[in-house]
Formats: sequence, C-alpha cells, structure tokens
Amino acid sequence: MESIEFPSIPENDIKSLCEELLKNNSINPNDYVRYQVKRGLRNADGTGVVAGLSKICSVEGYYISDGERVPMDGRLIYRGMSIQDIISNCEKENRFGFEEVAWLLIFGSLPTQTQLQQFSTILAQCRDLPDEFIEDMIMKFPSPDIMNKIARSVLALYSFDSAADDLSVPNVLRQSIQLIAQVPAIMVNSWQVKRRTYYHQSMFLHPNNIEHSTAQFILNSLRPDMQFTDEEAKILDICLMIHAEHGGGNNSTFSTRLLTSSGTDTYSAIAAGIGSLKGPRHGGANIKVTQMIDFMKEEVRDITNEKQVADFLRKVIRKEAGDRTGLIYGMGHAVYTNSDPRAVLLKKYSKSYAEKKGYGEDFKALELVERLTPEIIAESKGDNKRICANVDLYSGLVYKCLDIPQDLFTPMFASARIAGWSAHRIEELVSGGRIFRPAYKSVCYPQKYIPIAERTEPQATASLKYIPKEERR
Repeated sequence: MESIEFPSIPENDIKSLCEELLKNNSINPNDYVRYQVKRGLRNADGTGVVAGLSKICSVEGYYISDGERVPMDGRLIYRGMSIQDIISNCEKENRFGFEEVAWLLIFGSLPTQTQLQQFSTILAQCRDLPDEFIEDMIMKFPSPDIMNKIARSVLALYSFDSAADDLSVPNVLRQSIQLIAQVPAIMVNSWQVKRRTYYHQSMFLHPNNIEHSTAQFILNSLRPDMQFTDEEAKILDICLMIHAEHGGGNNSTFSTRLLTSSGTDTYSAIAAGIGSLKGPRHGGANIKVTQMIDFMKEEVRDITNEKQVADFLRKVIRKEAGDRTGLIYGMGHAVYTNSDPRAVLLKKYSKSYAEKKGYGEDFKALELVERLTPEIIAESKGDNKRICANVDLYSGLVYKCLDIPQDLFTPMFASARIAGWSAHRIEELVSGGRIFRPAYKSVCYPQKYIPIAERTEPQATASLKYIPKEERR
C-alpha cells in the first residue's frame, strides 16, 4: 500500500534530540526503593496493589500464610464458577458456550435456555455492520496491524451512535452487547482487506448467518469456502471462553476501568483496552511465542531435543537468541505460580489436535519450554520463584491448528475479551464513583529560569524539515 507522505526529521537530528531527552528523563532506579514506589502498581513481593473491588472474576494463584505467599494450582473463577466447570459442562452438553459466558460476566448469573437463545440471536443480528462503515472505515484505509484497525474502528463507531455519550446503564448495556457482536465482524473484515492490500490475495466478504455462534461466524468469515468442522468451531469457542475475562487488575481491563472512571464514552474506554492488549507483554505475547518457536527452528537442529532446546533458552535469556529481549515468552505470570488454568486447558486441546494437523513437533517444543524454563531461569538468574506456563504459550498453537493466521492471534483474544471489558465498565459505572488518580513522586531538582539570550546553544541543533520521499532511506 502506498504510504501518505508527512514531513520527516533527519536521522542525525533525531539522535541529537534523543540525547537531550534522555539526559533529562532518566530516573535513578535506587530512587524507587528510597521512596517505596510500587512500580507497575506491584507490591515488593510482586503481588498487585489492591485498587478496587469486583464481583466479576477471581484470579487465584497463591494464598497468604503467616505473611508469606504460598504457591497453589491456579484457579480462574467467573462470577463464582470455575472456568473448568463451565467448559466441561458445555462439552458434556455438546454446545457452544461463549455467548453463555458473555451473559454470565455481564449479568452475574447463568441464563435460562430462553434467555440464552434470545441473547445469542441479538448478538448474531448485531454482527451486521453498515455497508458505509465497512467501505469508509475498513476498506479505504487498510492497516498492517489488525489490532490498530479494530481500535480505530471501535472509535469510529462513536460517530454512528446517536447516544454515544449517554452513560446510563441501559445505554451502556446496549453499546456493550453491540460491541461483543461487532468486534469479531470488524476483525474478520479487517483481515480480509489486509489480505488483499498487503498479501495480494483475494478478499472474501461472506454474508452473516444468524444461526451461527460467534465461533462459527469467525471461521465461516475467515475461510474462502466457508467450510469448517463442528470440532474446529467447538475448540475455537473454548478459546473464546478462556479469553473472555481475567479479573480487574490485568493491564487492558484496568485501562478500561481507568478510562471509565473519567466519565468518557464506551468506545473510548474499550479502544483503550484494545490498545493495551496489543502490547507484547500482554495479549501480544501469543504472537511472540510463535515467533520464538520460529527462531528456535532456525537455530536448533531438533526442536524436540531437550539439550538443544535448553541451550537455545539459555541464549534467549542472555539476549543472544530469539528477539534479543532476554524474554522467554509464554512463561511466568503476575498471579499464577504452580499453574495457569487457561494454559492447562489450552495445552490439553492443543495436544489432541496438534498431531492431527501436523504440528506435533511444535507441541513437543512448547512442552520442553514449559518444563525447562523454570530451572534455566533459576540457574541463570539465581531466581527460584515459581514460574509456570501462561495462557500465551499454547494459545498460538491452537489457533495455528485451526488455520487462523498469525495476524489474528491477538485480535482473537480481543474479540473474546470485549465481554469482560464490558462487564467491568458497567461495574465501574455502577459502583466505582471516583476517578482513578494514583500519585507520582517528583524527583526533579529546582532550576533557575534562564533568559533565552543567555542559554548555551548545543553543538548540533535539530530542525524539523521536509525530506522528499525519493531522498529517504
């Protein structure tokens, strides 16, 4: 796609500006200890600072005994019900569960059969986006990143809502239900447009089938022939249930509640959650896991060999392999210690499906990463903290088995999490009552104002100037 030309700053000037910027913005790490600052809203032991109360979800990975954190098997509780129980009952009854989970998170109780049918029908009908919205907001300006496109489209929906700023519960509930339906549709339409623009492949915009569940709709819309098996749709449905919610303290949900506390509109608050989830330290980690395995395949002769994988992981930690960040993606969590229940579930489904789809070696490599990482980190950093696989370690492999493109790994997460964000936004509006306003300690030194004629000019002065496109590197 031809990019739009904007004024550009010469590279040397940027370097000069950065030197000036860094000189005045670096904070001594010891000051955080000196002033007892809870960086990242974390306590000294790594637990989160309690910033609010919620009835929506409980994320449990340890308990406190005699003032010490004691590791335990992870539990994810939606409105008092474990995610394992919800999923296992849907499996027993051989039905889709995401719509039921969305109802549960927002309304606080399980729907009756009639309520669930009506709710599912409303969601299905709301998936239809206006033609002018698809043409003007999605097709005219394709994005190389689907998460950015979803955020922009959600913000644009404000212009199509005659009551966009109405914060009454009935209106926000209406907006929430529509977004739960519309974001998956925005996602698949954005992907089809990206296929055409960036990959030079055919674009398919299939009609909405209101008999389909959310999972069926996504697979139907993604595939050129609209064909998928019931097993595939049920596995994707489980992924949507797992990703629908994860407590008020995770970065994207906290972002949504943070903006909600200011009194802003629904579209702005949800777009903030999408922007947060995109980050590689949050929802974007599922793509990073896939990329890490790709790096492993390039550098390791046998990705199922324990010694070779261990050597690779040591290099990753030393920033000598992978993306050179020193991070082993898909491992470790702020709350979970012994296990992440989402990872346990996804591992189960990826194991049974990977062999069928020809990704058996990828699964074995991920198993090795899960098993070897804790001891390698302990050996390399002297840190014996309990580390377990998190949701991102196996989610990308499940999506890969479902032939879902890597571009959609994180957007798929967002499509499910809209339900949780909406529930938290409503709870914040009903019960929050105060704008979030944490404090920051100033550590700047007093300075005397110097008249401009008396200031010393640096050796190199940056100047904003236009660089013709043909002269750019």
